[in-house]
Amino acid sequence: MALAQPEPGGLLPERTSTPVPPDRPLRGALATTACMETLQVGYLHAVAAAAGCSLSQPFPDNGIDWHVSHGSPAHTVDDEITIKVQLKCTYQIAPRPPGSAFSFTLDNDHLVKLARTPVSVHKILVVMLVPRSRDDWLRADHDRLDLRHCCYWINLAGHPVTGRHRTNVRVPTARIFDDRALCEIMTRVGAGGRP
Repeated sequence: MALAQPEPGGLLPERTSTPVPPDRPLRGALATTACMETLQVGYLHAVAAAAGCSLSQPFPDNGIDWHVSHGSPAHTVDDEITIKVQLKCTYQIAPRPPGSAFSFTLDNDHLVKLARTPVSVHKILVVMLVPRSRDDWLRADHDRLDLRHCCYWINLAGHPVTGRHRTNVRVPTARIFDDRALCEIMTRVGAGGRP
């Protein structure tokens, strides 16, 4: 995970005398990109918990954000298998993208790491689409917590680099990243297959 860079002139924005409307909460001054990273980590934790998976974060981060492990006596390659997960988050793509896939741009160095094949531990890219405004990121009620909008996943193994510095990849809209999808990924990998 990348850390957000400080704003010019210091870590906090200059204070303004603009009052916060009474119908909106006073949010902290943390950079939006840092908040987006925190939100997607919360999404990953919720999915992993529901799927019965454990999480570990490599330190130092070498271009992969998380390791997700799934134990089951039904796995044939080992009793516990692991995949590597790279998280990305954007508000530049609208929710419910039309069509069978949406375009997401990766730096070529990052794509090369995610596209490497063969591998001993499979990797997936998880892209979260969020509303532009933090006011719209989540809603809580007595019977649920809605986290908006959605995460999608893709295995980029073997994907070619096509751009000079960055490459567009197509992320399938049918591959919603939730607990069932994670269990299915782990079942395939646990049987010796690909995510």
